[in-house]
Amino acid sequence: MRQRVLFHNSIDVWIGLCEERGAGWGDPDGYRGFISYLRERDLGLKSFGLCAHDAGSEDARSRLADELAKSPDDPSSRVYTIRLTDGALGVIRGFEAPAT
Repeated sequence: MRQRVLFHNSIDVWIGLCEERGAGWGDPDGYRGFISYLRERDLGLKSFGLCAHDAGSEDARSRLADELAKSPDDPSSRVYTIRLTDGALGVIRGFEAPAT
């Protein structure tokens, strides 16, 4: 997940985690649950002003960012910068998505 850079935005981390697990990542509620989980574990998330169309060229990624942008006052709908240390990766991989 870390690849060549130490910092990633939370949408890309969410997508990377889901892809590692072979799970879908387009559900905004899944992302919100993931961010809530990370915030509860105090990873030092820093707010990241990501424009929805800066999220990437994939349509599904833009749709996710657009949907999240509809709730700017919800901290779980925001995009954050995450420093991908070994400890942070352990916390991230410890996230268990609720059964749907």
